[in-house]
Amino acid sequence: MMASKTRKRYTEEFKAQAVELLRTGKPVAELAEELCVSTDLLYRWKRGTQVGSEGMRAVGERPEADDLRALRRENAQLRMENDILKKAAVILGTKNPYSSAK
Repeated sequence: MMASKTRKRYTEEFKAQAVELLRTGKPVAELAEELCVSTDLLYRWKRGTQVGSEGMRAVGERPEADDLRALRRENAQLRMENDILKKAAVILGTKNPYSSAK
């Protein structure tokens, strides 16, 4: 007999943030790995936001909601750039991740 698999439930906020990260241009496979979800699930969440104009949007007045979305997008982009710069610093030898702070 096959054991039943428990399905994880994700909040609407988590799904919305994942879709926002996708919109920053981050590769789906990379994002799926970071969030510990399947690529199929990310594509499904993305499609769900495209169905209606009011799907998984920031709640509030239009200008505030638009500002919030823009800030989330910018925050995700800056985090990604920061990660890239950290990796580059390690590769170029300007920062040793294993050295102790003095």
